[in-house]
Order: sequence, then structure tokens, then C-alpha cells
Amino acid sequence: MTTLNNTVQLIGRAGLDPEIKSFDKDRKMARFSIATNSYYYNQKGERVEDTQWHQVIAWGKTAEVVEKIVKKGREIAVSGKLVNSSWDDKDGNKRYATEVEINQIIAFGKSE
Repeated sequence: MTTLNNTVQLIGRAGLDPEIKSFDKDRKMARFSIATNSYYYNQKGERVEDTQWHQVIAWGKTAEVVEKIVKKGREIAVSGKLVNSSWDDKDGNKRYATEVEINQIIAFGKSE
């Protein structure tokens, strides 16, 4: 059961083109967001769309794949784990972030 520990799978659309950074000789990092949608019916029987945004980060070979195939609006599936971080901002306030660190990605449809 350890393979199910801290596992995230999402299917959604990229919010923007990924931000790519290079480190050292050939190490890359890609960061982007994915929008996922779900639907429910409210008390009046109206269909309501609920959009959630997820921050995604990829390293190494996965970041290289992201750089090639992810574009704003493209539908993708990702798999990875949740990673939490915290830091103090310039005003000394504690800030927190949760990202999905991906290790697999699949793109749907044709690339433009």
C-alpha cells in the first residue's frame, strides 16, 4: 500500500504556458497551473461549475517534457505527490504553499 501514500492524479487544462528555469548544466524546473472542473446542482436545480486551480512543479526530464508539450489551455493529465513549503515574506509574515510535484504527464489532443 505504500504506492498509494501521497499520490495525486489530476486531469485539467494548463492555465498558462509553463515557466521554465535552468540550473547547473542541464537541470530544469517547470512551474505552471492546472484548472480542474467539477459540477453540482444547487438547491434551485441549477448546474454550477466549480473550478479549482492547482500549482504544479516538475524537475529534470519531466520538466523537459513539460517544456515541449504544455501550452496554455491544453488538456493534460499529471501524476505526482503533494509538496508543502513555507517561508517568511519581506514583511516577516509566514507564507505557505502546496504544490503538486509531478513525475508523469500525458497531453491530450494535438499540440499547436
